[in-house]
Amino acid sequence: MRKADIIIGLQWGDEGKGKISYVLSHDAEAVVRFQGGANAGHTVMVGGQRYKFNMLPAGCLAGPKPVIAAGCLLDVEAFERETSLLKKLGHPRQPLVSRSAQLILPFHRELDGRLEELRAGSAIGTTRRGIGPAYGDKMLRVGLRAGEIENTAVAVEKINFLKKLHGVESEADLNRIKKVLAPYLGDVELFLNELLDSGGRVVLEGAQGVLLDIDHGTYPYVTSSNTVAAAGCVSTGIPISKVGEIVGVMKAYTTRVGAGPFPTEVNGSLAERIREAGGEYGTTTGRPRRVGWLDIPALKYACMLNGVNNIAVTKLDVLDGISSVKVCVRYVVDGEETESFAHARHNLDAAKPVYVEFKGWNMGREGWLKAVRKGWEELPSAAREYLGWLEKTLKVEIGLVSVGEDASMVVKKA
Repeated sequence: MRKADIIIGLQWGDEGKGKISYVLSHDAEAVVRFQGGANAGHTVMVGGQRYKFNMLPAGCLAGPKPVIAAGCLLDVEAFERETSLLKKLGHPRQPLVSRSAQLILPFHRELDGRLEELRAGSAIGTTRRGIGPAYGDKMLRVGLRAGEIENTAVAVEKINFLKKLHGVESEADLNRIKKVLAPYLGDVELFLNELLDSGGRVVLEGAQGVLLDIDHGTYPYVTSSNTVAAAGCVSTGIPISKVGEIVGVMKAYTTRVGAGPFPTEVNGSLAERIREAGGEYGTTTGRPRRVGWLDIPALKYACMLNGVNNIAVTKLDVLDGISSVKVCVRYVVDGEETESFAHARHNLDAAKPVYVEFKGWNMGREGWLKAVRKGWEELPSAAREYLGWLEKTLKVEIGLVSVGEDASMVVKKA
């Protein structure tokens, strides 16, 4: 029996999970998206060509069977667009969609926009993709499941009930939904457990990041699902006894999209430099991301919640040429120092970061290419010092570092 590996983001999302999933999924038989909907955007660059995924797990680009588990919200338009892309690329395996996955319907997007308008000055900054309202219907036990489209009478009754419940007129084209989804429906929990029991490798790919978890994140500025690794088991039906490595993905700095507290945020010319060098614009919305220094209390919290036993650091190259790199090691909240994100989380707006500084590095593209070819020891000494300190501080090994946008630009630790 093999065990399923889980890939999750350790920050506020946008850590580069798509690329890391692609890199780690080459020998997998299946890669599974286990939460969220088309509000997540994963980009993978292969051979200079960018591929963007909002619905399917980005790791499927490496060849494994793409699977959408029960904990996801299915956006039919995004799903159709991405399955068409895979067909054009000659992907060898047909996607599988859980019959228990909930569907996002047109009026969910309408409701999402209306909610943001009602929040006015306290808007969360959602993607307006209908995520919150669709998960709300799921918890009310009135949402439309993917498998229910196989019974037209049941699906029509549910759609009409939802329209009446929400007071909306938007129509859902059931015939089109059935045409797009019906060929891919199946029993995901059965398929994945049998695959693992037969020795097949499975990778679970999360969306968003741990600090956006509906229960453990910076509520209310969070997403509408559980983003922690444990949600992978709940969503897929894979028992915790069959979980192998938990890989946490983090940037060498921090970003955040939308509203919410961000203690290490920087502004001005430095923020612009990092944003432009890192291409820090949302895959789904195109919105510029807020940027800041690394936050150790938040990372320790994320590693604890997920039982992370391996870390992938992305965008180390983005900090190239910055003379001094800062890292927040604790906060001052109401005059008292704390190293605990959990303690500060409920008053994070008031948290003031306390920094340590590291000497920067200057490699240039040729230097990073050399490190990719020759290995870890070719990374600049200042960067290796930075990474070594992170390992000791977080008490988790760093297995690989991403030093460029293309999927080939990774340096693995021997």
